[in-house]
Amino acid sequence: MRGVPGPRLPAAYAAPGRRALRVTLVAAACFYAFRYGLDRPVAATYALFTVVAVGGLSRIPGTGRQRAAVVLRLLPVCWALVVVGTCLSVRTWSAVAGMLVVGFTLTFAAVGGPRPAGAAPGLQLLYILPSFPPYDPGSLGDRLIGTTTGAVLFVAAEALLFREPRPLPYRERAARAALTAEQCAAGLAAPPGTLTDPGVRAAREAGQTLRPFNVPDAERPAGPGLHDRALAHTGLATRTLLSRLAQLPAEPPDAPGPQARHAVSAVLCAVAALAGTTAACLRTGASPAARQRALAEARAHLSEVSAGPPAPTAAHTPRRAGETGPAAGFPPAVLRRHAAVLEIADAALAMGAAADLAVHGRHASVPLPAGRFWYATSRAPALWWHRMHGHAGRRSVFFQNAVRMALALTAVRLVAGVDTLPHGFWAMLATLTLTRTTLGETWSTIRLALAGTLAGALVSAGILVLVGTDTAVYAVLLPVWMLCAFTVGPVKGMGWAQGLFTVLVALVFAQLAQPTWRLAEARLLDVLVGSAIGVVFGVLAWPRGAHDEMHHAGAELLRRSAEIVVTTSAAVADGAAAAVRPGVSGHRSLQRAVLLAESAYAQLQSEPPPFTGRGPGAPAVVDWQATLIAGHHTLWGSARLLEPPCTELGPAAAASAGTLGDRVAGRMLLVSAALDPGEDTPPAPVPLTDPAPADFAAEPPGAPRRYYATAAWLDSLMADLARIAHADPAPRTGAAAADGH
Repeated sequence: MRGVPGPRLPAAYAAPGRRALRVTLVAAACFYAFRYGLDRPVAATYALFTVVAVGGLSRIPGTGRQRAAVVLRLLPVCWALVVVGTCLSVRTWSAVAGMLVVGFTLTFAAVGGPRPAGAAPGLQLLYILPSFPPYDPGSLGDRLIGTTTGAVLFVAAEALLFREPRPLPYRERAARAALTAEQCAAGLAAPPGTLTDPGVRAAREAGQTLRPFNVPDAERPAGPGLHDRALAHTGLATRTLLSRLAQLPAEPPDAPGPQARHAVSAVLCAVAALAGTTAACLRTGASPAARQRALAEARAHLSEVSAGPPAPTAAHTPRRAGETGPAAGFPPAVLRRHAAVLEIADAALAMGAAADLAVHGRHASVPLPAGRFWYATSRAPALWWHRMHGHAGRRSVFFQNAVRMALALTAVRLVAGVDTLPHGFWAMLATLTLTRTTLGETWSTIRLALAGTLAGALVSAGILVLVGTDTAVYAVLLPVWMLCAFTVGPVKGMGWAQGLFTVLVALVFAQLAQPTWRLAEARLLDVLVGSAIGVVFGVLAWPRGAHDEMHHAGAELLRRSAEIVVTTSAAVADGAAAAVRPGVSGHRSLQRAVLLAESAYAQLQSEPPPFTGRGPGAPAVVDWQATLIAGHHTLWGSARLLEPPCTELGPAAAASAGTLGDRVAGRMLLVSAALDPGEDTPPAPVPLTDPAPADFAAEPPGAPRRYYATAAWLDSLMADLARIAHADPAPRTGAAAADGH
């Protein structure tokens, strides 16, 4: 009653309690209806374990309605797993082969995003259950009836009972960030042309809300489909836009003439208008095509103004003989600001195009530039294949996890089939639930699980001895214990979860067959066997999880980035950018390196610190976020600088651009060697100071805006590299973290 004091459930138990109540209501109702009402024990077993699989073992992110939609779409997969498991269980070799294929496939499905990854353990259980005795293909009908009933009723319970508020959708997050960008751009377009401190903070905070690790799993656009890719691209472009708006240099006092100032103001006003329209597109579906064209025209006009020198003044640098740079008349500070404004326009155009693609799919009305939106014309199967092919190698943590889990489950199934392990289903369930991505975490989990299982076995044996064959007592205890197990287990940890679940399965099987205290003994033996096999494969298959892989992936990313930096700076220096197409100049290799590094970093966040030291020469603390930012900076900057038209820099500017590119590429290789040293890598430390930082402020005579855009890009890469090598022990959450993609 409102206003009446009374006992309240602690906050930590609220969400698990609601979930446990749904599982208990549906599982108990199905089990009792089939077991006692219809006298179909097989259907009762499959109905109960289907609910436990999709509601207890699976960790599908999102609200009840979102989880219900996922389970409903997976219902045909559940049928297929039960059918295949039943048909293959008649022979040990066929069951083992099926376990290898199914175990790998379901675990590797995590490449599809958080929802497939969360559903995989429950789906594994639905194959494991029919893979053990009794080997009775004739009962397939009852098995499918029980599976369907449990899944459908659980979907209804998730959708209708205890509705939860949905967190802020990613589209709304991106729309709010776009509105912040609109305010910032409008502020920069008006005198004095700079953002206030609150404006800078607002831009950085808005960018932080779009960072993947600040977004709930259910709302994160991590899938391989067109809409998810485009929405993720929208967030990436919006974060880039906010970062560049916050860092736009002030207009120099000696800026020549009103024409350039008006062109800059026109671009910023067009950026503000497009940002506002992008927010409307994300919310209501309004097309940003008109604003997109207006910004493209303003951007082209500013590029022409920046490339053409105004009337000579005393402040202008005279053109030297033999130099062809067309913008020799503008002061360098003005050219740097023009380059920064054009980068802002580029990010805004990418944001608008990506948002239109995310909302309207292949019916988007905004023309898409080649290369950056390569996925826009691909069908869903091709995009899935592209994602899986990118992770089909031993350097992918998704591939490593799939191999580890598939081999462990296959080994348990082989042992259970050869040695006729009693209740071998529990041994496989132990391997499935206790195996972790690192050996240290697996061993810690197993110790707690064995202690909890032993305690649960003792309690189960006591209950079975005291109660005997009185199934009415087990029927009364089952829902109460199930509610307790699924509420307390997720909060108290693995030991409590295993102990409570041990008693739970004893209460279930005591109603299906003649109960005996040896049931608890079999449960303990199976958990011990499953845990031992999990430890063995934890030792043999990538025992350090993502920690070592992150070093290799980060180093490979920087090596690929160094290649792009050298190629791009050389092309800019030669004025031959039009001859270099981003799709064939190493960009795809760098995109794959970024993909693998991002997946390793995502897994790294869920793992404990390594239990042994890192390799020799590696930094004690590494800012992996800065490493990923460096890869994105390289891709975006290179693609922008390689767009036509070509502009000859002149001898001095060309030499400077080539030298800067070589310096940045050399430092990338140096940092990559420190992250992942080889057997004969010289133990040279990463310099504590950036090499010749003053070179980035050089002002070669007659250098055009394109030179300053290149220098600004290389300078930002050098700042990323400095953060990698000089990472603080604490995670970066301030301006350095906000300044990225």
